[in-house]
Amino acid sequence: MNKLGGKVLLILVIVGFLAILFYRINEGQHEAVALQKSAVETGITPVALTRAKVVDPSESITLPGNIVGWYEAPIYARVEGYVQAWHKDYGDIVKKGDVLAEITTPDLDAEYRQAHADLESERARNALAQLTAQRYVAMREHQALSEQAISVQLAEAQAAAAKVKAAEQKVKNIEAFIGFKKITAPFDGVVTQRNINVGDLVSKEGNLSGTDSKNNLFTVAEVDKLRLFVNVPETFGPFLASGLTANVTVPQLPSRHFNFKFLTVAKGFDVNTRTAVTVFTIDNKDRALWPGSYASVHLTAPVDRKVMTIPTSALVFQEHGTQVAVVVDEDRLHFQPITVAKIYDNFIEVSEGLSVSDRIVNNPSAALLEGDKVRVVTPVAGYDVVGTQAKAPEPTDSKH
Repeated sequence: MNKLGGKVLLILVIVGFLAILFYRINEGQHEAVALQKSAVETGITPVALTRAKVVDPSESITLPGNIVGWYEAPIYARVEGYVQAWHKDYGDIVKKGDVLAEITTPDLDAEYRQAHADLESERARNALAQLTAQRYVAMREHQALSEQAISVQLAEAQAAAAKVKAAEQKVKNIEAFIGFKKITAPFDGVVTQRNINVGDLVSKEGNLSGTDSKNNLFTVAEVDKLRLFVNVPETFGPFLASGLTANVTVPQLPSRHFNFKFLTVAKGFDVNTRTAVTVFTIDNKDRALWPGSYASVHLTAPVDRKVMTIPTSALVFQEHGTQVAVVVDEDRLHFQPITVAKIYDNFIEVSEGLSVSDRIVNNPSAALLEGDKVRVVTPVAGYDVVGTQAKAPEPTDSKH
């Protein structure tokens, strides 16, 4: 009985030993497989992917512009003299015909008095010539004078009458200039400039009292309706037509946007800048906008340029040109040549070489070669800049 129990115990010990041995061998094989798999994965470069995004079928551009009044009139004097008084100042609202300033004209006044004196003299000469002609004609019946003498006197009488008319017209001309002693507003509007003071010498060339340049006396602008002048590049030429609007901001009201409507275009490009002068307009009943304002003009046109955007971090620069690393079948790497349309700070526009289905490597390692096998991983939060890609970055403001 003791021998039987000892055999059973021995058998159990042997079975347990074999079980432990089998477990250790099996576990070692699993560890070897895992170690081999880990070694293989360690030897494959991990990459993060990004995708190309199709740009909206439109193009936007921001340009500088100038806002001016619907009418703007720089006003000069028509006569030379001294400013006696000015009645309208900067920002004053005026009606057509309102007196802006008055001018004293001593030279013109003296010329007017001289013209009147000349007129009276010519009238006296004409009266004498007419009387003499009548007497000569009366003596024709008695043949006291020759026909030649009578004809000469009649001609002199006509000449004297003509001189009277000329003297009268000269007086009228000077009276017309005397009317310009009062500077008046040409239309309803606002005074945007006043470049004179009492005592300034002025003429039709402007204010002559300044030391630097000759200035206009006043500027009056109609501000209830405004014009916007923009130099638009050639690429927007086909879209400069009725229906186009401009989103405008001005420095003095940065948070307010104004919508200007297309008015007209020059229909010709400047050979130096390759731009066309384009005019927009807006009603300005509240007079929030002022003439002379600088405007930041944002234009958007339906231009399907068939381009896509990718992060600049996905670019690869090699001797073959600009490329991107694309993961193809069996997670192999292929360097795909691309055509860059535009470059921005964080993104580029690609016109050829990519499709939306391409798996593009973001931040590819310089050690990667054509055909290398890669391992696709998901970047941790804060690493993937691709997710912050804008749908269509706006270009930098164009300058003159």
